Amino acid sequence: MSNRVYVLAQFKPKAGKEAELFEILKALEPDSYREEGCIQYMLTRQISHPSAMNNEFTLAFNEIWENAEAWSAHGRRKQIQHFFESQVQAETGLVEDVMVTAYTDEGHNYDKPVYG
Repeated sequence: MSNRVYVLAQFKPKAGKEAELFEILKALEPDSYREEGCIQYMLTRQISHPSAMNNEFTLAFNEIWENAEAWSAHGRRKQIQHFFESQVQAETGLVEDVMVTAYTDEGHNYDKPVYG
């Protein structure tokens, strides 16, 4: 088990704006990968597959952070804040809705060893 944080940031684009939003989100990848504590920051696009359900959140970042502090620092970056202000909060933005969820790989009541 670890202190890693696994994040799924899903975006529902406004009608007809998926391709444009994909390019804007893709531009966030290079700088995010250079952040301390970033293990994975990959933009993905929903596909149709018989083993999967589809939803309206067709674009998603699959993120892995070394710990919660690294993920929090990512959210404080000017580039990330600007994206949310201009594309999510602004009336003219390309995002209709967003859903960000965070996960751990530790089970409930995990008996984590104490060193030292």
